Amino acid sequence: MSYELLAAIDLGSNSFRLQVARVVDDQIYPLDGLKETVRLAAGLGQGKLLDGPSQLRALEALSRFNERLRGFAPDQVRAVGTNTLRVAKNTPQFLPQAEAALGFPIEVVAGREEARLIYVGVAHTLPNPSNQQLVVDIGGGSTEFIIGRSFEPLALESLYMGCVAFSLRYFPDGRMDKKSLREAELAARRELETIEHDYRSLGWDEAVGSSGTARSLLDIMELNGWCRGELTREGMEKLRAMLLRVGDVNRLSISGLRPDRLPVLAGGFAIMSAVFDAFRLERMSFSEGALRLGVLYDLLGRYHHQDLRDATVLQFGRRYQVDQRQAERVHATAMRLLKGLNPAASEDDPDLQLLSWASRLHELGISVAHAGYHKHSAYIVGNADMPGFSRMDQARLARLVLSHRGKLEKVNSASADPRDWPLILCLRLSVLLHRSRDDFDELPLTLERNGAGYLLAPRSEWLSGAPLTAASLADEQRQWASIGIELKLRTARSKATAGS
Repeated sequence: MSYELLAAIDLGSNSFRLQVARVVDDQIYPLDGLKETVRLAAGLGQGKLLDGPSQLRALEALSRFNERLRGFAPDQVRAVGTNTLRVAKNTPQFLPQAEAALGFPIEVVAGREEARLIYVGVAHTLPNPSNQQLVVDIGGGSTEFIIGRSFEPLALESLYMGCVAFSLRYFPDGRMDKKSLREAELAARRELETIEHDYRSLGWDEAVGSSGTARSLLDIMELNGWCRGELTREGMEKLRAMLLRVGDVNRLSISGLRPDRLPVLAGGFAIMSAVFDAFRLERMSFSEGALRLGVLYDLLGRYHHQDLRDATVLQFGRRYQVDQRQAERVHATAMRLLKGLNPAASEDDPDLQLLSWASRLHELGISVAHAGYHKHSAYIVGNADMPGFSRMDQARLARLVLSHRGKLEKVNSASADPRDWPLILCLRLSVLLHRSRDDFDELPLTLERNGAGYLLAPRSEWLSGAPLTAASLADEQRQWASIGIELKLRTARSKATAGS
């Protein structure tokens, strides 16, 4: 029996959660969990900037998580940021501090990727995942909607409405009356209008709620005898009547309501009420599975080399009709060049993975137009929904793809990641070498580090017979010099000549 530990961190807009789990025979068994009510979304001002107090609460929570994660290797931990970190304009400045406090990298995932991970978590808790499920996950800043069957999502959407944001906007200081509740429900219905027709057309056998709002509403209804085991329309109506009768959630005294859920109860209730109406639900079951469980199962796949990102890259290549033979040529040469620069790198080294994906996707844009195709490729990679990839993954990948031809000055900026330059060099050289879409029995040049720059040594007899490539290599030297990196060219003799 195998035994390993994995950890997932969900940096939600309401709460930060750490889940440590053990893996036994490819199944996840929760072992330990921590929750910190950070209310990150409450610190998002009108300019969409995270304020100082919310950042401080977040950093303090992450520091406590850091202590629990001591001794974990980087590939055993995955931290995922959600809606508030997606929309905050100062996230790029905050993330380095957050990563230092946590001790591990943090990925900010797109809304649909968050929805996919939620569904992975929920599907692993369902008694019959072969049924078609509608999964609703009301978070602090966004709500995710998924229709799926047998561990495969069929529709994914993330809408910009959450229990923290709605509570602050429509129920300031906890006050609730018919007018404010109606306004909140109408706002949620407007958001739902964009998906409700398509979702109802696709259909489902069962509706499932996950995460804090659904759990809190179910606890209240069960402990007050308004439902048994699942959310119901009747239970929602009884809770509505009580909330309006009290008029202020701060004065609410009711069984099942935890103190940490009190400030966001009204907003969460309004969204759930709108969901019941939009999808014409009479009942909704609850799943303990959520984002962090989905992250753990996704991490388990990566741990066993079943990385969803590889499948996504393969699928994108098919969708955009990439010339697979050329992609494999460029991929093979680029990987050989990078391994020459970094011989100790393992197959799952993040830089090798990134170069592998970039080399396979660099010609995506040809399906749009050949002129400037590298720009089209970069746009697709940077903006499409790519299951398994975080926004930061996609941003780096897009930068590599954009850089594979043309002027380097367009990607040289203060925000440039210095880790990317050797990857860009290997990709550019590989594309240059395979310009005629030919194969090589033996690589006609070597690449090595030369101080802060690089030394390129093509075989002399090969280069003398390739004047176009020689001119391209000379231009490549000028491109690298324009950004302050030396690419030195030294002609190498062939092995036969050297031995004579």
